[in-house]
Amino acid sequence: MSGSVVGKAMWEHIRSGQPPTAERIATVAGSEAAVLGDRNASALGRRWSAEVLGGGPLQPLLDEPDVTDVLVNGPSQVWVDRGGGLEAADIDLGGDDDVRRLAVRLAAIAGRRLDDASPWVDGQLPGGVRLHAVLPPLVADGAHLSLRIPRRVGVGLTQLCDRGLCDAVGQQVLRRLVEHQVAFVITGGTGSGKTTLLSALLALVPVDQRLLVVEDVRELIVDHPHVVRLEGRPPNVEGVGEVSLATLVRQALRMRPDRVVVGEVRGAEVRELLSALNTGHEGGCGTLHANSPADVVARFEALGALAGMTPAAVRSQLASSVQVVVHVRRDGDTRRLAEIGTIGWDGDRLRVTTALRWVGGAAVPADGLPRLEAILGGPGTSC
Repeated sequence: MSGSVVGKAMWEHIRSGQPPTAERIATVAGSEAAVLGDRNASALGRRWSAEVLGGGPLQPLLDEPDVTDVLVNGPSQVWVDRGGGLEAADIDLGGDDDVRRLAVRLAAIAGRRLDDASPWVDGQLPGGVRLHAVLPPLVADGAHLSLRIPRRVGVGLTQLCDRGLCDAVGQQVLRRLVEHQVAFVITGGTGSGKTTLLSALLALVPVDQRLLVVEDVRELIVDHPHVVRLEGRPPNVEGVGEVSLATLVRQALRMRPDRVVVGEVRGAEVRELLSALNTGHEGGCGTLHANSPADVVARFEALGALAGMTPAAVRSQLASSVQVVVHVRRDGDTRRLAEIGTIGWDGDRLRVTTALRWVGGAAVPADGLPRLEAILGGPGTSC
């Protein structure tokens, strides 16, 4: 009986949009001490902490060291990625109502509200797990959740290369990109390792430089002594209070950055980023979802349109700001460096010209290599 009272009380907190915390759980459980006794109230508090603050039936998957993603498609399907691709997981989530409650609770832990008036949410759980959840009727067959688990610690460039990212030539080029403060973007598909590689490269930035890192939801693990993080905020249930990445990039420029980093360029913030890179902020970088380097210019044009920029304006700014494209791909359970190219004019057409591509793990030079060498301060990248 008392357990249900405590459960009802906790649900009132969650439904009101208050993030459940250890202190709130202790308070609610402690209020039952007169009925249950101190020992039973304390045990009840511990049980509710596990159920309310953790991932519930998903927690064993979230605790596995190799898991990168947990995906829930309603009550009947749970998928997990342990680094080798998605595989089905035998997890009993109960019924539709149970999955919905789980989604709502996790959203509350992330400080977000999820209900019929606000049927999707994007947030971050304690410990850095990135949460995305969608409720019916926007999605069929129950609530859907996507949980992206960050690496517990950053992985250095040398470690990534030892794991198969690239050969010595690739590692040298990547290091020189950072050393010469070249503006670059890392491109690739979903799960290709863009964020992991960017984190590793940021760790190579000299310690006397100030990094301003702008992200929608924190994902980058930056091993650097001087990092300032700015994180976006979605609108509340009334539709107000949003802080966009475009706004944060503008704020970052007023905070004396040596390098401006946008975790993922995916919206109107592209205008501010290109403007920043054209006004003396060297070494700026970020990631961009693109299936190939050849798609990069078109992707920038599409994002620029969201900021009211014409394709010609985007191309003009892009040509004088971003110099290099680093493209990665996923090969089974290994993330590999696929191409490095340079952005430049070919007649009246702006395009990415491949400088190096990796075939069978070995670097193969291409037409853009001389320009890449010039960008990096002279010869030294030849195969």
